[in-house]
Amino acid sequence: MSEKQQKEVKIEIQVDDEIAQGVYANLAVVNHNDAEFTLDFIFVQPQAPRAKVRSRVITSPKHIKRLLMALEDNLKKYEDQFGTIDVGSADTGPQAGKYH
Repeated sequence: MSEKQQKEVKIEIQVDDEIAQGVYANLAVVNHNDAEFTLDFIFVQPQAPRAKVRSRVITSPKHIKRLLMALEDNLKKYEDQFGTIDVGSADTGPQAGKYH
């Protein structure tokens, strides 16, 4: 059966109330091994010596690549609508790699 002949599968996605509230993160740390990627989303408070992981997502290399493509597509749409995001300004919060 070719891709064009396959039936389209529709998935109903449910979100629990607690998950739907989301969590705020201003730092992400990404690690990987040969089988999976781990994304830690962290909230760093200004002037605080410690930070806490708010959420951890563990996923496969194929899913991380799809996520990257989706993020790139959405970021392009965002910047087309609202303008370029400046990541070089001083008020952008913690920088990757400076979380020790």
